[in-house]
Amino acid sequence: MLRSILWPLAILMIIHRSYVLATNGYITDDYGPVYRAVVNLKMGWDIYNEHFNYVDPHYLYPPGGTLLMAPFGYLPVDASRYWFITINAIAIIIAAYLLVRLFDYTATSVAFPALLVAMFCTESVINTLVFGNINGCILLLELLFFRWLLDGKVGHQWWAGVAIGLTLVVKPLLAPLLLLPLLNRQWRALVTAFAVPIVFNVAAVFSPITRFQVQDPMNFFTRTLPYIFSIRDYFNSSIQGNGVYYGLPMWLIWLLRISFALLAAVSVWLLYKYYRKRDPLFWMATTSGVLLIASWLVLSLGQGYYSMMLFPFLMTVVLPNSVIRNWVAWLAVYGFMSADRWLLGHWPTTGRALEYLRVTYGWSLMLIVVFCVLYFRYLDAKDDGRLDDGIDPLWMAKKSRASVDV
Repeated sequence: MLRSILWPLAILMIIHRSYVLATNGYITDDYGPVYRAVVNLKMGWDIYNEHFNYVDPHYLYPPGGTLLMAPFGYLPVDASRYWFITINAIAIIIAAYLLVRLFDYTATSVAFPALLVAMFCTESVINTLVFGNINGCILLLELLFFRWLLDGKVGHQWWAGVAIGLTLVVKPLLAPLLLLPLLNRQWRALVTAFAVPIVFNVAAVFSPITRFQVQDPMNFFTRTLPYIFSIRDYFNSSIQGNGVYYGLPMWLIWLLRISFALLAAVSVWLLYKYYRKRDPLFWMATTSGVLLIASWLVLSLGQGYYSMMLFPFLMTVVLPNSVIRNWVAWLAVYGFMSADRWLLGHWPTTGRALEYLRVTYGWSLMLIVVFCVLYFRYLDAKDDGRLDDGIDPLWMAKKSRASVDV
């Protein structure tokens, strides 16, 4: 019965988001700068010559990312955009399938259409498609990264590195996840993860074919890279971005950044110590969520639709060890996943604060929830004398004071 209800909803939502909303577009156009860059690459013109004083989306991909996107420059602008949207929509659907398979559900189970409905209701998926962003492909490569790291086949570690390496060619969004194979001693993934972006960037700078050679590669390092690491106060949900926008004193901004970095560090340590060997899927998916959220909050840039990369973390709710089986965690999820607009016509100041801060509050609350659940489990295990019994002390911790089963 649930499958018969959810599949029509999932199919129509996919069509509506990828065909109606995405082709109509919006005031923000992430794909426009990409198309101009790949056309300039084809014509042999400069690419990294933008004026960063304007608020319009800027082209921030490194030379290797420009080379990777080059085929889209050989299509007319509308066809290029529509194919790009289509590829990202398909990538999201495939990623959803890989995600349910990663958690031992089948394509015929109710989990697959339920996940599709949930994904295509979120702000991150809707805006990725409407703005013409590449995050759909990034999500797919993230799932391939997890799949090949967790399947137990040593040779697949190379492919896991290739998958995340391709994301690094375009943007460093998933760079914090490189800590996972490092902690898990899967060094092969690290080799290819660094090799792939190096190869693409070297090819883009020193290509023997002139039309595939970036003409101004050093401008990326001298002009674009400083802008990437700068703090901008628009479309930025990081602590520093919102802090600068609302005029917080710098000492308070640094205090918040350091505090949440410490929360994330302790959470990663507890996950590593008590779950890495006992429950690898839970460990990897939950640690990935902590690392990504912390990087978006603490570093220079965190945009709301980055939250799409948290789907593997949120899927851990079906696991017995889950740290998000409580209402507070899903209050946080609403903050960074909901597509609701909180702008208020009669109370514009209040509405702008609710709208602009909800993603930051959601990410922050999620880090607090994860830390509290893990720490209280640790205290319970310590009180029961289960820390030194040779068995994972946090496995199915029934006395947790923070985690309430759904």
